[in-house]
Amino acid sequence: MTPPPDDAAPADTAPPARSLAERLDFIRSHTTLAAPPLVPELPLWQATEITPLWQATEGWLAGHQVPPPFWAFAWAGGQALARHVLDHPALVAGRRVLDFASGSGLVALAAARAGAASVQAVEIDPFAEAAIRLNAAQHGLALEVTLADIIGRPQPGLAVLLAGDICYERPFAEAALAWFRDLAAAGTLVLMGDPGRTYLPRSGLLARATYAVPTTRELEDREVRDTTVWEVPPP
Repeated sequence: MTPPPDDAAPADTAPPARSLAERLDFIRSHTTLAAPPLVPELPLWQATEITPLWQATEGWLAGHQVPPPFWAFAWAGGQALARHVLDHPALVAGRRVLDFASGSGLVALAAARAGAASVQAVEIDPFAEAAIRLNAAQHGLALEVTLADIIGRPQPGLAVLLAGDICYERPFAEAALAWFRDLAAAGTLVLMGDPGRTYLPRSGLLARATYAVPTTRELEDREVRDTTVWEVPPP
C-alpha cells in the first residue's frame, strides 16, 4: 500500500513484474532459513546478518524491483501471536482461519500447525506471497495464499482472524481496526499481536497474553519487546 516515489518510472516504461518463479529464486538467493526466537519450531526464509538483503538500501531494493521486504523478518507482533496460537491450539483447531497482512506467513503457519481446518494467508505484496508459499512448503503445511486488499470485505463463515504487527501507519491501522470490529460483530474471533506500535488503539481492546520477544537493534529500539496478544471485541 506504499505509494510510489515521485520519480517512479511511468507505468508504460516500468519493468515487468517478476514471475512467481523469479520471486521464489530471489528469496532463496537473498535470505536464509532461520528460527524466530519465540517460535523456533517454525524456521523461516529470513534476512539475517549473513544475507545481502539485511544491509540492502532503498536504492538497492528499487534496482532489484523489490518493495520494502517486511516479509523477510519475523516481527515481534507476529512472533507473539504465533506463539499464542501454538500454545493454545483450541483457538483455531478445526476452524477456518485468515491471517491478515501475513508477511512471512509465520502466523498462518502456526495456525495450520495447530490444527486449523483451513488457513488463508492474505497479502498485497507479491514478494510476501512468494515468501509465504516458500515457508509453507518448507514445513509441508497447506495454506491458501491470496494476493489482494481485502479490508472492508465481509468474510462470511470466518471463525478466526489473526493479524500480527499492523499498527505502524495511521490510515492502514484505522481502516483495519474498523474492519476488524465489523468482523467481530459478525461473530469472528479477531486476535492481534502488537509490541506497542504508534497507532495501536489506546482503548477498546482486550489483552489475552503478553510475551517478551527477543529482537535486534537493527530492527527495533531495544533487545526485547514486550508484545501483547489483543482481542478485538465487537463495537
